[in-house]
Amino acid sequence: MPPPSPRPRFGTIVPDVREAGIGVRLGSEGVIPVSDPPHASAGSDAAVDENRLEELIVGAQMALPFELPVLANQCASALGLDTALIYLVDLQQQLLIPLDDVSEPLPVDHSSAGWAYRTVSPRVADADDGVIVWIPLVDGAERLGVLAVRAASLDGVRLRRSRMLAHLLAMLITSKRGYSDWLAGLTRTEAMRLPAEMLRAFLPSHTIGSRRCVSTAVLEPAYDVAGDAFDHSVVKDVLHTMILDSMGHDLTAGLTASVAMAAARNARRGGGDLADIVGSLDQTLAQWLPDHFATGVLCRLDAVTGVLRWVNCGHPPPLLIRGERVLDGALDSPPQPPIGLAGQLTPEARQVHETTLEPGDCVLLYTDGVVEARDADGAEFGLDRFADFIIRSSAAGQRPAEVLRLLIHAVLDYQRNQLRDDATILLFEWRPQYQ
Repeated sequence: MPPPSPRPRFGTIVPDVREAGIGVRLGSEGVIPVSDPPHASAGSDAAVDENRLEELIVGAQMALPFELPVLANQCASALGLDTALIYLVDLQQQLLIPLDDVSEPLPVDHSSAGWAYRTVSPRVADADDGVIVWIPLVDGAERLGVLAVRAASLDGVRLRRSRMLAHLLAMLITSKRGYSDWLAGLTRTEAMRLPAEMLRAFLPSHTIGSRRCVSTAVLEPAYDVAGDAFDHSVVKDVLHTMILDSMGHDLTAGLTASVAMAAARNARRGGGDLADIVGSLDQTLAQWLPDHFATGVLCRLDAVTGVLRWVNCGHPPPLLIRGERVLDGALDSPPQPPIGLAGQLTPEARQVHETTLEPGDCVLLYTDGVVEARDADGAEFGLDRFADFIIRSSAAGQRPAEVLRLLIHAVLDYQRNQLRDDATILLFEWRPQYQ
């Protein structure tokens, strides 16, 4: 599957983007991509009822998740916009699900809303009664969905207010979805099996990041995963990442991965270094689940210096991509036992390896279910195809999270949506030039 065309870049918007002719129409979607508006001064017709807006923002703290659609419209009205409708992306990032009972889900891959989600850029579409502005809903580096803002006309002021509203709603969604089964249920398109439900309760956001680095991950089968898991976290200027592949594909496999993630977080939050963290994992599994183990890779990236330290516990070695090519063997290391078996197989401490990344370097962690996916003729997806897809998609201008979304869908398509094993990918990129 070839990667999509690169993300276009456009010039600055001036008020009334349609009359000014800014942007270009692409394909059959009849939409206008736009860039950030200048800080244009507001005219008399653009006055905001600040008292009403303050009242709504204060009230939003106590609003229940199912009240978000009404709150979005009330805030839009206070900002001089017509309406606003929240769409959240589904678990597999294939559909954008509206938070109302009337509208239909929209495809991520073939819609104006999906374009805004994929590129994390606003998009303007003509409507019968004005325009619709599709604004990405983003929490930090994590894509949540899109916001559909309707207005009779669009200028720089209204576009900027639409983006302000999207930022506010993204923060509200993030603050409320942790305790809302309603929001979680909306983003599912099929029943979740119990092992996957348990494991997903421990998983972090798919994407985290800062100006210096970003880490993103995907995991399939979304509703039937059991033994695979990923984790990433930031401790000041240090990015910690981990990928796990537990023995088996049942509730116990999910429990093994969940206990391992808890042990890693406990050690990190106690101030432990990389050796302490992997030692905690070994000790915890040996103590509480002595008949089970997991392979995995744990990494520690100093986002200031680019120094990368890692431990490989019986897992496929990470890949280092630099300058649109894989550096063969750059992150290979002597074999070490899986997590939970170190004390049984060797008395020595874990070996921690170190290298220094260059700006723009990408590191890929993956489980064997990715490269071992097979097509109808039995041919494996393979490591070369896997790495080539990442390189070509990145070169085409796709963001890291979008690269992995496209890749995991390509793996699913390759095996006709019937994976024989869990498939997990984690990618992190060091980019100090953007700080």
